[in-house]
Amino acid sequence: MSIYDTLNEQQKQGVFTVEGPVLLLAGAGSGKTRVLTHRIAYLIEEMGVNPWNIMAITFTNKAAGEMKERVEDLVGFGSDSIWVTTFHSTCVRILRRYIDRLGYDTNFVIYDTDDQKTLVKDICKRLQIDTKMLKERAIMSAISSAKDELISPNEYSLGSGGDYRKQKIAAVYQEYQTALKKNNAVDFDDLIMLTVELFKSCPDVLDGYQKRFKYIMVDEYQDTNTAQFELVRLLAAANRNLCVVGDDDQSIYKFRGANIRNILDFEHHYPEATVIRLEQNYRSTQNVLDAANAVIKNNRSRKSKALWTDKGAGSRIHFRPFDTAYEEAEFVADDIARKRRSGEVEYGECAVLFRTNAQARLLEERFVVEGIPYDVVGGVNFYSRKEIKDILAYLKTVDNGRDDISVKRIINIPKRGIGASTIAKVQEYADMREISFYEALTEADQIMTIGKSASKLTAFVSMIQVFRSKLSFCGLEELIKDILETTEYVKELEASDEEDAEMRIENIDELISKIVSYEQTHDDPTLSEFLEEVALVSDIDRLDDDNNRVLLMTLHSAKGLEFSHVYLTGMEDGVFPSYMTITADDPEEIEEERRLAYVGITRAKDDLTLCCAKMRMLRGETQYNAVSRFVKEIPRELMDNKPPESRNVEIDPPVSKYNPMYQASMRNRPVAIASPKRTAAENKPYIASGVGDFGKLGIVKGGGTVTGGKPDYDAGDRVSHIKYGEGTVVDLEPGARDYKVTVDFDDVGQKIMYAAFAKLKKL
Repeated sequence: MSIYDTLNEQQKQGVFTVEGPVLLLAGAGSGKTRVLTHRIAYLIEEMGVNPWNIMAITFTNKAAGEMKERVEDLVGFGSDSIWVTTFHSTCVRILRRYIDRLGYDTNFVIYDTDDQKTLVKDICKRLQIDTKMLKERAIMSAISSAKDELISPNEYSLGSGGDYRKQKIAAVYQEYQTALKKNNAVDFDDLIMLTVELFKSCPDVLDGYQKRFKYIMVDEYQDTNTAQFELVRLLAAANRNLCVVGDDDQSIYKFRGANIRNILDFEHHYPEATVIRLEQNYRSTQNVLDAANAVIKNNRSRKSKALWTDKGAGSRIHFRPFDTAYEEAEFVADDIARKRRSGEVEYGECAVLFRTNAQARLLEERFVVEGIPYDVVGGVNFYSRKEIKDILAYLKTVDNGRDDISVKRIINIPKRGIGASTIAKVQEYADMREISFYEALTEADQIMTIGKSASKLTAFVSMIQVFRSKLSFCGLEELIKDILETTEYVKELEASDEEDAEMRIENIDELISKIVSYEQTHDDPTLSEFLEEVALVSDIDRLDDDNNRVLLMTLHSAKGLEFSHVYLTGMEDGVFPSYMTITADDPEEIEEERRLAYVGITRAKDDLTLCCAKMRMLRGETQYNAVSRFVKEIPRELMDNKPPESRNVEIDPPVSKYNPMYQASMRNRPVAIASPKRTAAENKPYIASGVGDFGKLGIVKGGGTVTGGKPDYDAGDRVSHIKYGEGTVVDLEPGARDYKVTVDFDDVGQKIMYAAFAKLKKL
């Protein structure tokens, strides 16, 4: 049996069509890597092509490594001669040999982001550019974008016209490139830009590589920028045996410079190209694919294709609307825990996807309460992030001051001119007097060795004392906002040119939202109790280290991955797609977001759940959003619960112990103005039995048992509801204090309620 017999007809066509330009439109889960590796094997074994003459380019070292490994398994001897590499690695190899043609030495250094930043900072100082008005980060981004488009400093300057900002950037760009060359250095963007320049200015060098690489393959072609496109075009110009593989529907990296036109216009650049569509999907069920197809077809800038599978229809898409983001997080955690208990799925087969990292916080908290092990992909856990740890350290210091680590963490954050030497001397004094570090700070005027630094320490202590005094008459929200304003922590982040400054500010806003929520749901909120709750969440890191964990990640991070069960959360207009996208003048912005939705949907193999919240707290303020347009683009017959047809349709929330607005709604009060309180005892977290091992953390199962007895109905029984009419009980599950009942109503679809409040009557 041949290795090619396992391929479907379209895949075989992609493997066997080796002469001339080929565009492989490979839909999600269609086996594109399999086609590429078998194509290389076919070239060597059947066509007699020297491995030396084959090049395969991809974007990540991981992808290149995996492809090389699979090629070696298929080909064996001679595979080492094949160039299976990334764009940047390819260009480094070429420049190490020929960059002297451009006036550099071949032993050039490659500047990383920090090196670039230092250089730009020095240039700005020399050119007297105010970096508070024109941030270094913005300058670096503009220079990078220019290089992606192969725009030289001179060209950028000519194109700046009367734009003052662009003129300043042009001046920096010119000086930046001069300094790089003087230092015999290049940055990452230079690697491709200079290689293109080398090929254009030295035809003999280009000719040499064209003769060597007679067959070129490029993976993830939809993610290429203009410079990468030009590099590939030059290399393939002589032989035109270029095979590009990609999916325009998965082009989601515009913010990194990716140009979707490269794949959309491939036939324009190569009129003789063969276009092969890989539409058979080996990953997902037909219902998942139909949902993805229905969403993406609303994009105009795309090549038509429709994914299909022989796996069968599978289960319908689960649509779960909730009143609040808290309920959404509770449901996701409960659902995963339930599936795990029933043996339906393992934790490692589940993924929860969201648009922004800030959405992870509520999910993390609920996962801890349920004892579900998880990992946050592409970042650290919310409470482990630097800015969050900094602000929490302030709160801990205000609370009691006995946490030396917290005090030392923030004593010079933001910078107050208190150095390591001073801190060491204070610690020596504290050790000698056998007192805490903070107590030693209160006696700074008695520490003779610190000299003039004593006044700085005294000012710090006075600030903490003021914060403490406010605890007696102001709330926690007011306290944290006062800390942020007094210390100018956020102000310093805004003035910085750190790449992640904006994201860090968003995380601080999310912490404020957490505090607001905490105060709304407790009868007697205290700083100590809040810090205790936070500490509980942070203890997730102590769980046993294994791979069987639910993955939490952004949609961008999920590209290229697959999971048995996928939860897409935050499916609301204003969140996904974002408000900025909705209000943008450029229609391509919403199309990019729709492609991101397509990527998210197609991560699911067997089961897909779409969640949204009518009410979500952002930056300490409650916002109301309609169901995402991407949800409404999915045919209703594919879902087990129908989305509202207009934004005015009431979404009745499932009754939830975790819903801070529930009691208010029961009193028929407007949710926005009624914030019920709960006692500390009522708010003790309930740890589901049999879900995770939290005994090691010293956490015991919360008090409270199911009250009122089991209802007189069970799964499969017909029941009636005063509002929703008749329906069938789908599931009846004992909860912390009541039975949770899921009913599929004849007229309104599926609802999740608690038995005591639902007052269902068995028919």
